[in-house]
Amino acid sequence: MCAERTVPKFDTTSVKISKEEGLILYEDMVLGRLFEDKCAEMYYRGRMFGFVHLYNGQEAVSTGVIKSMRSGEDYVCSTYRDHVHALSAGVPPTEVMAELFGKATGCSKGRGGSMHMFSSEHNLLGGYAFVAEGIPVATGAAFQTKYRRDALKDESADQVTACFFGDGASNNGQFFECLNMAALWKLPIIYVVENNKWAIGMAHHRATSQPEIFKKASVFGMPGYEVDGMDVLAVRAVAQEAVARARAGEGPTLIEALTYRFRGHSLADPDELRSPEEKQFWGERDPITKFATYLTQQNLATKKELKEIDNKIQTKINEAVEFAESSPEPDPSELRRYIFAED
Repeated sequence: MCAERTVPKFDTTSVKISKEEGLILYEDMVLGRLFEDKCAEMYYRGRMFGFVHLYNGQEAVSTGVIKSMRSGEDYVCSTYRDHVHALSAGVPPTEVMAELFGKATGCSKGRGGSMHMFSSEHNLLGGYAFVAEGIPVATGAAFQTKYRRDALKDESADQVTACFFGDGASNNGQFFECLNMAALWKLPIIYVVENNKWAIGMAHHRATSQPEIFKKASVFGMPGYEVDGMDVLAVRAVAQEAVARARAGEGPTLIEALTYRFRGHSLADPDELRSPEEKQFWGERDPITKFATYLTQQNLATKKELKEIDNKIQTKINEAVEFAESSPEPDPSELRRYIFAED
């Protein structure tokens, strides 16, 4: 079983969180989970095509990081597992679902599909199909913020970039090159490793000489943190510190979130490589169930209130499917549009 590392414990008694904040976090995680469940349903019903990589189980990472940032101002860069990052960044479920259906109303105008979500309005820099492909893009975004502030004296340029990628990407050349540049130039960026233990079908501990990815930060003189990626409050605490540090001009941070995907690598993956014992171990640490228990125990929400949120989100997702199904296909006459920037 790939649970050889001890998941770091987080003291929730030290957390000060309001009811409003708690419900925002809960709602965002539920949105991600139920959206992905609907994607699986639509895929197996033949409404979606190609490769679709779901995020079930990792919701605490997306919510904990992105909800610690400024919505619509800071930048988010994703991977091929990008639907939930898009939702956390504020892209409407209707636009994300329409993109999955390949419709003109999608956030990428139906041209990107599952692995290439993009929204300039929400500063979502894109999903990227190639492993580690988004790391240089995110680093470039952070550089332009730094350049605008230092060289152009634009005091409004204090945006922070969050760059998400998997454990497999941390063995790629772009990872090392970009972390080196980010540290050298003190770029306002957070590198978030979503270590779900598997790089497609390769167990993480079999593929790297240093399985503890956060320790690689020390090579570049930047802070590196290991965090329980199944605990939204733990992720949020580390992310808030990293965001504040980046916005203050103190440079990048590497966060390794130990998490787990509850489904196979993609919906075309029979998921036969991972043992039932491993899946059960991580399934019992479901981040949404864990946070719901916390909210009720701390008297921040009742079970009835949480159920109402569940129902509200499910209705919103059903409406997203209806919107996607009724939306037009991209016009063939616009085949070459959006290849280049428009005035």
